[in-house]
Amino acid sequence: MNMILKKRIQRPHFHPIAWGVITGTFLSRTGFFMTIPFLGIYLGKEKGMDAAIVGAILAVSLFVGTLSSFIGGMLSDRLGRYPVMITSMIVWSLVFAGFAFADATWQFFLLSACNGLCRSVFEPTARALLADVTPAERRSSVFHARYFAINLGGALGPLIGLKLGMGGTSSFLPFIVSTAIFMIYAILLIGLRMRFAEQHHEKSETVSVKQMIHIVFTDKVFLYFLCGNVFVAGAYSHLDTTLSQFMGQRQVELYTFLFVVNTVSVLVFQYPLAKFMKRYTSLTSLKAGCLLFGLGLFGFGLFQNVLLLSLSMVIFTMGEVLCFVIGDVLIGEIAPEHARGAYYGASGFAALGQSFCAWFGGFLLHALGYEQGPILFGILMVFTFLAFPFFYQGQRTRERSEKNKPTRHTAA
Repeated sequence: MNMILKKRIQRPHFHPIAWGVITGTFLSRTGFFMTIPFLGIYLGKEKGMDAAIVGAILAVSLFVGTLSSFIGGMLSDRLGRYPVMITSMIVWSLVFAGFAFADATWQFFLLSACNGLCRSVFEPTARALLADVTPAERRSSVFHARYFAINLGGALGPLIGLKLGMGGTSSFLPFIVSTAIFMIYAILLIGLRMRFAEQHHEKSETVSVKQMIHIVFTDKVFLYFLCGNVFVAGAYSHLDTTLSQFMGQRQVELYTFLFVVNTVSVLVFQYPLAKFMKRYTSLTSLKAGCLLFGLGLFGFGLFQNVLLLSLSMVIFTMGEVLCFVIGDVLIGEIAPEHARGAYYGASGFAALGQSFCAWFGGFLLHALGYEQGPILFGILMVFTFLAFPFFYQGQRTRERSEKNKPTRHTAA
């Protein structure tokens, strides 16, 4: 009995900074999912905007985020993780307050752009901080824990948002609650910086910005991964954009239910899938995830039965787990330690696919109408499958690179 207790006490644990980021991730994602997945419904029903304008507003967030992600990652390498994270989190909280009070179309464009800016600066910096304070052998576990926190917040957020009135007659309160939650996370980060400032060196002056750009954008394996991930990220964006508009006009409760199915499925399948896919390479897992993403998307337009829609969401979610968790692991495998922030920041360029697909989904809804689900989501499925040749070529390039590595011989 004492031996069992001793083993439990000696079980590997995360750094307190990592636990702080994971806890804050849960809080912020709860606040995020209370409101942002319903933003398309909010703009359409409460503000009277047509689907094309709503799609454009949502696309602006993703487009601006694409331009800022790499810069944010490099700034965190140069200035330190905490200054970048704290500043972006404070501004992000004010964005949610702005959504509650905005009325003019241009204001929503501006707020949507700021939302994308804050998210794409904060996220790669937070992932780099987790990698900084976590030993290599525990890094996969800490990213799984982070993703678990994201989806636990995703499971609770929509339910709380719907309860507070999001997607109904008034969405003021959910936006204000989200504002408060994001401000709490900013305060938590300030506390972590004060408590552990001496234990964690924030800045890295060893690599110039020019060198970072050269390292990242001459890595062929990473570039193939990034190009393929443009289409994968675009497929995922339809959950918050095209699907919310497609179902939200008539079935807000059903959309909320499917969103919860998505997040609960992540919690259920994340670790079993990770264990099963350990026998395959990261890029093989990404190809499998891409296939599941596309099939799940097509199911959203093909079915109307709740059970079949739920099955489609489970398939979609399995693709999400494979692509996003394994994607973070792959970056950790191929990124040099001295350019980690830059690699995580550059991975944000995949938001090009999110930006385009958010607009494209809204355009298809406007052009085809809400009664052409199979055609609409069939087109989106085909776009998703365009990731396959990039992942295939990336896998071949990496295999050739591994074969050409010189072997080390120990002296006799």
